[in-house]
Amino acid sequence: MEPDRARELVAAERARIERELARFRPEDRGDQEDDFDVGDRATDLYQDELDEGRREDLHEQLAAVERAEQRLDAGTYGLSVESGLPIPDERLEALPTAELTADEERLRAE
Repeated sequence: MEPDRARELVAAERARIERELARFRPEDRGDQEDDFDVGDRATDLYQDELDEGRREDLHEQLAAVERAEQRLDAGTYGLSVESGLPIPDERLEALPTAELTADEERLRAE
């Protein structure tokens, strides 16, 4: 893959993740304690747990972007970090932060 295209893909992935993370900024709930409702509180807690899980996932994705940027700088982007084999351009287009070939990823998941 051409380095300029790779940088474009990785930058777009970073922007997507950062936009999604920005959605999770803490919101001011004001003095909702005065309107305490057990059902509402349970719903809020459930949503908070879902949001926290999503934030953690996004932070992991951001770490993968940073590793991809390091590989770009080192000239090893597009090569498996495990075997050094080339990762097909089609895979990198779909998953710009791919660190393994599809076969290696499948083997790791087993």
